[in-house]
Amino acid sequence: MVIDLKQLYNITGERLALDYTAGGERLAEIKGYSFSNPITIKGAIVNRAGVVMLKYTAAFTLHACCDRCLTEFDRDYSFDFEHILVRSLNGDDDDEYIVTESDKLDMDELAVMDCLLQMPSKMLCKEDCRGLCPKCGTDLNQNECDCNG
Repeated sequence: MVIDLKQLYNITGERLALDYTAGGERLAEIKGYSFSNPITIKGAIVNRAGVVMLKYTAAFTLHACCDRCLTEFDRDYSFDFEHILVRSLNGDDDDEYIVTESDKLDMDELAVMDCLLQMPSKMLCKEDCRGLCPKCGTDLNQNECDCNG
């Protein structure tokens, strides 16, 4: 969803509510992650005293394979994000601001990138996953092995 921010930038007090699903084909293209459903976006873009602020919650279900025991699982995630939107920056790039080219914001792209940056580096089926025996391959969450691996 591409949002035209021109009116939000120009009118103090202007507000745009967000409530939609994002992703679709874009999520299918992401390597290493399998989304079970699109990302649900709920929030608002508000111009308060000339500062345009985006606040939203992104929720989705991820289908993953445990990095320790190789069990497949689904996990629900929900993340809150806040960004200050600007038309341009006067100096060096600053990660605190989202620069919107031609007063347009690709909300789907921003939401996908925000969510990916929040994902853990290791996907585990549960916090205390014991993994596989390195010698015989037994799933140590399900059984004990006798090989002293």
